[in-house]
Amino acid sequence: MMDFFIGPCVLESEELAMRVAETIKEDLKEFEKEITLSFKGSFDKANRSSIDSYRGPGLEEGLRILEKVNKEFSLPTITDFHHPEQAESVAQVVHTLQVPAFLCRQTDMILDGAMACKKYGRQLKVKKGQFLSPEETKNIVDKARNYLPLDKILLTERGTSFGYNNLVVDMASFEIMKSFGVRTIHDATHCTQRPGGLGKATGGKREQIFTLAKAAVAAGADGIFMEAHPNPEKALSDASTQIPLTEVKKIVSKLVEIKRIVSEK
Repeated sequence: MMDFFIGPCVLESEELAMRVAETIKEDLKEFEKEITLSFKGSFDKANRSSIDSYRGPGLEEGLRILEKVNKEFSLPTITDFHHPEQAESVAQVVHTLQVPAFLCRQTDMILDGAMACKKYGRQLKVKKGQFLSPEETKNIVDKARNYLPLDKILLTERGTSFGYNNLVVDMASFEIMKSFGVRTIHDATHCTQRPGGLGKATGGKREQIFTLAKAAVAAGADGIFMEAHPNPEKALSDASTQIPLTEVKKIVSKLVEIKRIVSEK
């Protein structure tokens, strides 16, 4: 089974969340025997480039929306948390707790996230920081496995800093991180970013999302994280790297096909 985490970058409104959740649930139902689908949405974007950028509805309202999505569409949910003390509240509602890339070295984030996941039967997904080699993520796994079995820990490749305002995905990282006994996820959205590339906002290369995602699955990635929006150009966060909602099915279909091929013995 491939893991797919799909949804808007930030929870702009309940209406948007419900629209996206309904669409991906319906469009991807034919793949239900081959994929595990989760709805993605952030209640807070704590690392925005500008002080004026929209951050999200906040913890309480964001969790309310995510809980409604789960109840209405029977979709598991995933969201970031940004402080160790948020882990408990998030784990009560959300099925996958995600540690943002910039916080992957913070031991308390990993430990508190893992403890909350153990308590509520959740899983912990950690994004590999842009400053880490894939080999170094073993330290993340070693921290989390104090409380969680390896099948509840996911590591995510989201690109490595290459000079200023650019990221490069090392396709060898998937096999390296999988060697630690965990599942690996390709962040199809954020690896195409140009961090701070627009001055007060992050730029990106949306046209490369599909190409890199196909390469990642062929290289051994166990799943895909990607952000989708009905109108990406008007998205309140990461407008340059979210994919149009209408393209989700086509992309997932091709990635599932590639996974079938590489899984053949």
